[in-house]
Amino acid sequence: MLKRVFSNYINNFRGFSREIWILTFVTFINRAGTMVLPFLSKYLKEDLGFSLNQVGWILVSFGCGSMLGSWLGGKLSDKIGFYKVMIFSLLTSGLMFFGLQHITSYEGLLVAIFLIMTIADMFRPAMFVSLAAYAKPENRTRALTLVRLAVNLGFAAGPALGGLIIMNIGYKGLFWVDGLTCVIAILIFWYKVKEKQQSSYLDKKNPGEILTASVFRDIPFWIFLTTCLINGIIFFQLFTTLPIYHRAQFDLTELRTGLLLTFNGILIFFMEMPIVSFIERKKFNKVKIVSIGTFIMGLCMYLLLINQWEIVLWIMMFFMTFGEMLAFPFSNSFAMSRAPKGHEGRYMAIFTMSYSLAHIFSAKAGMTNIELYGYQFNWFFMGTLGLVGAFLGYITLYLLNSEKRRKN
Repeated sequence: MLKRVFSNYINNFRGFSREIWILTFVTFINRAGTMVLPFLSKYLKEDLGFSLNQVGWILVSFGCGSMLGSWLGGKLSDKIGFYKVMIFSLLTSGLMFFGLQHITSYEGLLVAIFLIMTIADMFRPAMFVSLAAYAKPENRTRALTLVRLAVNLGFAAGPALGGLIIMNIGYKGLFWVDGLTCVIAILIFWYKVKEKQQSSYLDKKNPGEILTASVFRDIPFWIFLTTCLINGIIFFQLFTTLPIYHRAQFDLTELRTGLLLTFNGILIFFMEMPIVSFIERKKFNKVKIVSIGTFIMGLCMYLLLINQWEIVLWIMMFFMTFGEMLAFPFSNSFAMSRAPKGHEGRYMAIFTMSYSLAHIFSAKAGMTNIELYGYQFNWFFMGTLGLVGAFLGYITLYLLNSEKRRKN
């Protein structure tokens, strides 16, 4: 029985190209070293002594840089190719992280974090386009899931290790590790994976699934992006307001906060690929699955209204992870499938920008809610936002069905 379960689990990972596995390994190395993000709000407030309002604005600059980087990365991926964009992004941002530890003024951090995130997040749309190049069409959702597994396995290792580094060396050690892993990851990618020309992976027989080539006239896509924006706003609470709440409400150490995030990564590692494979085999609608995931994430925010017992944090994280496993892989896959051939970079740029914008709203709205009205109001606000996001997902589904009827 156990052998059959293990065999079925392993079968979910078959059929990927060598390049996809290398990209997955490189992503794991990079994400395992990304220890700054989960502790950034704590570092700014507790180590540098900034107010919640200042922390919120620095995280806004983080999100603004991420938005600009996502747009540039997508445009450049269509113009010069994803390969060059990926190498430039990770190599340069890795070197910039070394210098970030020496900037401690409020104004300096506003500028520095904006610039670093502009360079760093050029990587994301380029990486999504690389999956279209190196994965077979029937494997793309699973390839996206595989890379997400690497991201989450990296996050599983990163926060716990990051908590240990802070306790023994201090926050500056995080910047060295983050920078080194960026540089090491992209050097491995450059050495092991050769550039694939755009013409060799664009399928001219499939012009895309939409009626117009302009992303700006694709109304269902923009409504769907609003759902993605909302589930991003909810999800990023895990890295912005929740680590501060852990200390304020339950007096958790950095290590225990890291272990909660590690729990999220471990659940995703063992559960996400089987869930995605099952949903793909059953051919469930991707937009409907994303809407259900967003609904679950919203309910998890309501769960935080129970603030007497620490166990609630673990229960919330369990269900939040389940919602995340439904929402994120299929939102990535839908966005890529929606793009006409040759426009993947633009579509994935705007898609990743929705999560960059989510980072801005998540940080600023969350910090402002807490400062003005308290933690309880913030959890209620975020939970209600999740219900709105799920509703918008179903509006998208209605528009897509209407579109399909018109085409037929």
